Amino acid sequence: QVQLVESGGGLVQAGGSLRLSCGASGRTFNGYTMGWFRQAPGKEREFVAAIRWSGGVTGYADSVKGRFTISKNVAKKTVYLQMNSLKPEDTAVYYCAADPSVGVLMYPDDYDYWGQGTQVTVSS
Repeated sequence: QVQLVESGGGLVQAGGSLRLSCGASGRTFNGYTMGWFRQAPGKEREFVAAIRWSGGVTGYADSVKGRFTISKNVAKKTVYLQMNSLKPEDTAVYYCAADPSVGVLMYPDDYDYWGQGTQVTVSS
């Protein structure tokens, strides 16, 4: 059974940085796509970034390009989301997701496995 556990959320001032972590367990993840999504109150869950477990191809939402970086540590089975130059509009619950499908998957329905989420709040 795949389990994903996010950590690293918190309260930060605008312009600051946070690094989110997603610990993955339950199987090997070769061939998987790992993604980060976020959901603000009253809004739909939206794609943030994704990375292929094998090879490391990445993709980003336009709203975070140049500010966020997704990476992975295969030995630790952990995916990271480094968030710099944070803005109040980045405030949301951030979710880690995983799916065995090929490609940089950009829609919530593409993913089979989800973590519980971690809150990120950016104050102005």
